Amino acid sequence: MTTSPGETDLPTIFDPVSLVKKGLCPVTKIRYDGDPLESHSLYYEQHGTGPEKIVLIMGLNSTSFAWAGQVEHFGREPNYSILVFDNRGVGNSGAPLGPYTTSEMARDVVVLLDYIGWKGERGVHVVGISLGGMIAQELSTLIPHRISSLSLIVTTAGGRPWNNFPPLKGTITLARLLTVKDPGVRASKSLETLFPVAWLGAKVEGDPRGRTNREIETENFLKRYYTARPQPFIGVISQMAAGLTHRVSGDRLREISSLVPKVVIVTGDEDHLVNPQRSKFIKASMPEAELIEFSGTGHGVHIQRAKELNGIIARAIRESRSRLLELS
Repeated sequence: MTTSPGETDLPTIFDPVSLVKKGLCPVTKIRYDGDPLESHSLYYEQHGTGPEKIVLIMGLNSTSFAWAGQVEHFGREPNYSILVFDNRGVGNSGAPLGPYTTSEMARDVVVLLDYIGWKGERGVHVVGISLGGMIAQELSTLIPHRISSLSLIVTTAGGRPWNNFPPLKGTITLARLLTVKDPGVRASKSLETLFPVAWLGAKVEGDPRGRTNREIETENFLKRYYTARPQPFIGVISQMAAGLTHRVSGDRLREISSLVPKVVIVTGDEDHLVNPQRSKFIKASMPEAELIEFSGTGHGVHIQRAKELNGIIARAIRESRSRLLELS
């Protein structure tokens, strides 16, 4: 494992055994009369040393710790290297003055990929969830020939700001979370927005303590909450602004679809934050893409359906490589 100077004490929940590198990647520094107006870095971790390089882009106001199920799986597999990071405005990353845009946040990712040396042609597999999926669309516009596979999870191509608001339940929860300070209350409200109530109440098969999904995910939520640095308010509203102003046209989606060897779109039928119809719109504009819809599944598909999603990502990687061989 390697770290940058002064960064060894940054907290993490991930397995130290699979950890290869962690630190802060400097992204921007704009100066006026010697005083910094904007300066931020991205906190990142790289796990695993395999040849297939996966970059995971997290969603709205969540840290990279939410990718625990993917880091644990791929970080231990010999064929993969996996990169996770905190977007600007959350976690250990900096929070420059906002509002942010998804295109700006995508440029952050390009800087990070260059910084760690992931620069090769068709060298990375991009997975973006929710706001991270929006960033992934912009990233695919910026560096399409560096991407081998693209997984767009419970996300949207956007549109006018008033069309980008979540369904009513999600909008109400996000508004309430702006003022809720108690971690237990935050956990409860967040989980009931991310997951179906029936799934939360179900017992987890094989759990030695007989816990429900709600009990386990509450513990996981609080673990992430207390490990991460408190999110500044400017980061909260600036990331929200990025989601509300996101828009990728049908023409751009078609171009991405034609340039990236494998695109997979994943949604759940009980998503209260991004309407599943948004995924179907993306598919309609990406004829080569594969659309997968999970039944009885909410926005937190990377947790609720972790095993299946990991399998989808792995298959997308294999199929992208097969496609590239066909084209060579």
